[in-house]
Amino acid sequence: METSGITIRDARPEDVPRLLEIYAYYVKHTAITFECEVPSAREFLARMQHTKKRYPYLVIEKDGRVQGYAYAGAFVGRSAYDWSCETTVYLDNSARKCGLGKKLYEALETRLKEMGLLNLYACIAYPRTEDEYVSKNSAEFHAHLGFTKIGEFHSCGYKFRRWYDMIWMEKIIGTHGDNQPPVRPYRYAP
Repeated sequence: METSGITIRDARPEDVPRLLEIYAYYVKHTAITFECEVPSAREFLARMQHTKKRYPYLVIEKDGRVQGYAYAGAFVGRSAYDWSCETTVYLDNSARKCGLGKKLYEALETRLKEMGLLNLYACIAYPRTEDEYVSKNSAEFHAHLGFTKIGEFHSCGYKFRRWYDMIWMEKIIGTHGDNQPPVRPYRYAP
Protein backbone atom coordinates (compact mmCIF):
# COMPACT_ATOMS: atom_id res chain seq x y z
CA MET A 1 0.00 0.00 0.00
CA GLU A 2 1.50 3.37 -1.04
CA THR A 3 0.18 6.91 -0.73
CA SER A 4 2.13 10.15 -1.10
CA GLY A 5 5.57 8.75 -0.35
CA ILE A 6 4.24 6.43 2.39
CA THR A 7 4.40 2.66 1.95
CA ILE A 8 3.13 0.01 4.35
CA ARG A 9 4.47 -3.45 3.65
CA ASP A 10 5.37 -6.75 5.28
CA ALA A 11 8.59 -6.65 7.27
CA ARG A 12 11.59 -8.48 5.83
CA PRO A 13 14.73 -9.86 7.52
CA GLU A 14 16.81 -7.08 5.98
CA ASP A 15 14.68 -4.56 7.93
CA VAL A 16 15.98 -5.87 11.27
CA PRO A 17 18.88 -3.39 11.70
CA ARG A 18 16.55 -0.40 11.15
CA LEU A 19 13.76 -1.85 13.33
CA LEU A 20 16.26 -2.59 16.07
CA GLU A 21 17.57 0.98 15.79
CA ILE A 22 14.01 2.28 16.31
CA TYR A 23 13.34 -0.10 19.22
CA ALA A 24 16.69 0.55 20.93
CA TYR A 25 15.71 4.16 21.56
CA TYR A 26 12.67 3.01 23.55
CA VAL A 27 14.63 0.41 25.51
CA LYS A 28 17.44 2.83 26.44
CA HIS A 29 15.52 6.07 26.98
CA THR A 30 11.92 5.27 27.89
CA ALA A 31 9.71 3.11 30.07
CA ILE A 32 7.38 2.55 27.10
CA THR A 33 8.88 -0.93 26.92
CA PHE A 34 9.75 -2.71 30.14
CA GLU A 35 12.63 -4.43 28.36
CA CYS A 36 15.86 -3.13 29.91
CA GLU A 37 18.50 -4.48 27.51
CA VAL A 38 18.47 -4.02 23.75
CA PRO A 39 18.16 -7.45 22.14
CA SER A 40 20.75 -8.62 19.64
CA ALA A 41 19.92 -8.55 15.94
CA ARG A 42 19.76 -12.34 16.03
CA GLU A 43 17.23 -12.31 18.91
CA PHE A 44 15.18 -9.57 17.23
CA LEU A 45 15.07 -11.55 13.97
CA ALA A 46 14.02 -14.69 15.87
CA ARG A 47 11.17 -12.74 17.48
CA MET A 48 10.09 -11.42 14.08
CA GLN A 49 10.18 -14.88 12.50
CA HIS A 50 8.17 -16.34 15.40
CA THR A 51 5.51 -13.63 14.98
CA LYS A 52 5.37 -14.10 11.21
CA LYS A 53 4.42 -17.78 11.57
CA ARG A 54 0.88 -16.62 12.23
CA TYR A 55 0.49 -12.84 12.45
CA PRO A 56 1.26 -9.74 10.37
CA TYR A 57 4.49 -7.85 11.01
CA LEU A 58 4.38 -4.57 9.10
CA VAL A 59 6.70 -1.65 8.46
CA ILE A 60 5.87 1.86 7.35
CA GLU A 61 8.22 3.73 5.03
CA LYS A 62 8.22 7.40 4.25
CA ASP A 63 10.18 8.40 1.17
CA GLY A 64 11.89 4.99 1.16
CA ARG A 65 13.04 4.99 4.80
CA VAL A 66 11.47 2.73 7.42
CA GLN A 67 9.89 4.95 10.08
CA GLY A 68 8.15 2.36 12.23
CA TYR A 69 6.73 -1.10 12.63
CA ALA A 70 3.70 -2.85 14.07
CA TYR A 71 2.79 -6.45 14.68
CA ALA A 72 0.35 -8.71 16.47
CA GLY A 73 0.98 -11.66 18.71
CA ALA A 74 -0.85 -14.32 20.63
CA PHE A 75 -2.96 -13.19 23.56
CA VAL A 76 -2.27 -15.59 26.44
CA GLY A 77 -1.47 -18.48 24.06
CA ARG A 78 -4.36 -20.89 24.70
CA SER A 79 -6.53 -22.01 21.77
CA ALA A 80 -9.74 -20.56 23.25
CA TYR A 81 -8.09 -17.12 22.85
CA ASP A 82 -7.39 -17.59 19.12
CA TRP A 83 -9.76 -14.74 18.19
CA SER A 84 -7.83 -12.30 20.37
CA CYS A 85 -4.36 -10.86 19.90
CA GLU A 86 -1.98 -8.34 21.41
CA THR A 87 -0.87 -5.46 19.18
CA THR A 88 2.39 -3.51 19.26
CA VAL A 89 3.62 -0.41 17.44
CA TYR A 90 6.90 1.53 17.51
CA LEU A 91 7.80 4.61 15.49
CA ASP A 92 11.12 6.31 15.03
CA ASN A 93 11.27 8.88 17.80
CA SER A 94 11.51 11.69 15.23
CA ALA A 95 8.48 10.37 13.30
CA ARG A 96 5.95 10.54 16.11
CA LYS A 97 2.85 12.77 16.02
CA CYS A 98 2.66 13.02 12.23
CA GLY A 99 0.02 10.39 11.47
CA LEU A 100 2.29 7.46 10.59
CA GLY A 101 1.32 5.48 13.70
CA LYS A 102 -2.37 5.77 12.89
CA LYS A 103 -1.83 4.66 9.27
CA LEU A 104 0.28 1.73 10.40
CA TYR A 105 -2.13 0.61 13.12
CA GLU A 106 -5.11 0.89 10.75
CA ALA A 107 -3.29 -1.31 8.22
CA LEU A 108 -2.53 -3.84 10.95
CA GLU A 109 -6.15 -3.83 12.11
CA THR A 110 -7.40 -4.39 8.54
CA ARG A 111 -5.19 -7.44 8.14
CA LEU A 112 -6.20 -8.83 11.53
CA LYS A 113 -9.88 -8.40 10.71
CA GLU A 114 -9.37 -10.22 7.39
CA MET A 115 -7.83 -13.11 9.35
CA GLY A 116 -10.95 -13.35 11.52
CA LEU A 117 -9.58 -11.83 14.71
CA LEU A 118 -12.18 -10.13 16.89
CA ASN A 119 -10.48 -8.65 19.95
CA LEU A 120 -7.34 -6.49 19.91
CA TYR A 121 -5.43 -5.83 23.13
CA ALA A 122 -2.65 -3.39 23.91
CA CYS A 123 -0.44 -3.62 26.99
CA ILE A 124 0.73 -0.08 27.79
CA ALA A 125 3.15 1.35 30.34
CA TYR A 126 1.22 3.96 32.27
CA PRO A 127 2.60 6.52 34.71
CA ARG A 128 0.72 7.72 37.73
CA THR A 129 2.65 10.94 37.15
CA GLU A 130 4.17 11.59 33.74
CA ASP A 131 7.95 11.89 33.72
CA GLU A 132 10.83 12.02 31.25
CA TYR A 133 10.56 8.26 30.60
CA VAL A 134 6.86 7.74 29.93
CA SER A 135 3.75 9.81 29.36
CA LYS A 136 0.11 8.98 28.77
CA ASN A 137 0.54 9.50 25.00
CA SER A 138 0.33 5.80 24.14
CA ALA A 139 -2.94 5.36 26.04
CA GLU A 140 -4.32 8.51 24.39
CA PHE A 141 -3.19 7.26 20.94
CA HIS A 142 -4.97 3.94 21.47
CA ALA A 143 -8.11 5.67 22.79
CA HIS A 144 -8.12 7.85 19.66
CA LEU A 145 -8.13 4.63 17.59
CA GLY A 146 -11.12 3.21 19.48
CA PHE A 147 -9.47 1.21 22.25
CA THR A 148 -10.91 1.39 25.77
CA LYS A 149 -9.11 0.85 29.05
CA ILE A 150 -10.14 -2.45 30.62
CA GLY A 151 -7.57 -3.09 33.34
CA GLU A 152 -4.72 -1.65 35.35
CA PHE A 153 -1.82 -3.24 37.18
CA HIS A 154 -0.12 -1.13 39.83
CA SER A 155 3.65 -0.81 40.23
CA CYS A 156 4.33 -3.87 38.10
CA GLY A 157 7.24 -2.52 36.03
CA TYR A 158 10.48 -1.24 37.54
CA LYS A 159 12.80 0.69 35.25
CA PHE A 160 15.09 3.70 35.77
CA ARG A 161 14.73 3.19 39.53
CA ARG A 162 11.01 3.94 39.33
CA TRP A 163 7.83 1.89 39.48
CA TYR A 164 5.34 2.12 36.65
CA ASP A 165 1.80 0.89 36.22
CA MET A 166 0.58 -0.99 33.18
CA ILE A 167 -2.83 -0.81 31.59
CA TRP A 168 -4.63 -3.07 29.16
CA MET A 169 -6.74 -1.55 26.43
CA GLU A 170 -9.16 -3.41 24.16
CA LYS A 171 -10.82 -2.89 20.79
CA ILE A 172 -13.49 -5.19 19.38
CA ILE A 173 -13.25 -5.38 15.57
CA GLY A 174 -15.67 -8.18 14.72
CA THR A 175 -18.85 -9.99 15.66
CA HIS A 176 -18.72 -12.80 18.20
CA GLY A 177 -20.84 -15.75 17.02
CA ASP A 178 -22.02 -19.01 18.50
CA ASN A 179 -20.29 -21.02 15.77
CA GLN A 180 -17.19 -18.84 15.23
CA PRO A 181 -15.08 -19.78 12.20
CA PRO A 182 -11.38 -20.37 12.92
CA VAL A 183 -8.84 -17.60 12.53
CA ARG A 184 -6.78 -17.85 9.37
CA PRO A 185 -3.00 -17.42 9.55
CA TYR A 186 -1.70 -14.26 7.92
CA ARG A 187 -0.51 -14.74 4.35
CA TYR A 188 2.62 -12.82 3.46
CA ALA A 189 3.02 -11.36 0.00
CA PRO A 190 5.58 -13.28 -2.11
